[in-house]
Amino acid sequence: MAGSEAVVEIRQLFQLAEFADVLRLQQVIWGFADVELLPLRFLVVVSKVGGHVFGAYDGAELVGFCFAIPGVKPGARPYLHSHMLGVLPAYHNAGIGRRLKLRQREDALERGIELIEWTFDPLELKNAFLNIERLGVIVRRYAENQYGVTASPLHGGLPTDRCIAEWWIRSPRVLEVLAGEPVAHGARERIAFPADVARIRHEDPRCARQIQMANAQKFQDAFARGLAVTGFARSESEGTYLLEPWP
Repeated sequence: MAGSEAVVEIRQLFQLAEFADVLRLQQVIWGFADVELLPLRFLVVVSKVGGHVFGAYDGAELVGFCFAIPGVKPGARPYLHSHMLGVLPAYHNAGIGRRLKLRQREDALERGIELIEWTFDPLELKNAFLNIERLGVIVRRYAENQYGVTASPLHGGLPTDRCIAEWWIRSPRVLEVLAGEPVAHGARERIAFPADVARIRHEDPRCARQIQMANAQKFQDAFARGLAVTGFARSESEGTYLLEPWP
């Protein structure tokens, strides 16, 4: 049945027909304008230069995907930038996004890569919880309007502000999180969003923009003082980023 984790298979993609399905999912999930879609040629290159493309299949149907491109940090440290992950709405809350990320981690570990990075919208509170509490990422950087304003209804016409997730996939923190062990938070500061911020973005973009700008300043001030996001707390009224000093 749709959304059942048990029937969904994760596998690596290499063929043009498979990449065409990824293109279709970009259109369905985000509603991008044609000019905003990442084309087949790009996915072909990704698959051949040290990146990867993974798909989640329910039978013969592609229902989710992710892909990453290789990068190099100062000091010649290799890493992967996971640029896009999407799951069809009918398959949300079935653990597919986490399974795709774990498959990325498995591939990186096999190749001796210890860091995977990606960006995420801090207004997307479910994604924040997955990234921080279920995968163990930390956040130390914030980018304003990273991709420009897009045509996607999911972005609500707001600037594409993004947190940069650092997933140190061999670290004790990540190993504890993936094992389901509680991770102690020494939170010194908190940055909160209304729990219904997705509704606010849809119904009152001006209010959502005010929330976005106010919290952008808080993130940037905290990061400039050496704090990092290491936890995320949820309540009926708020989603709260927990920050503490980070080495």
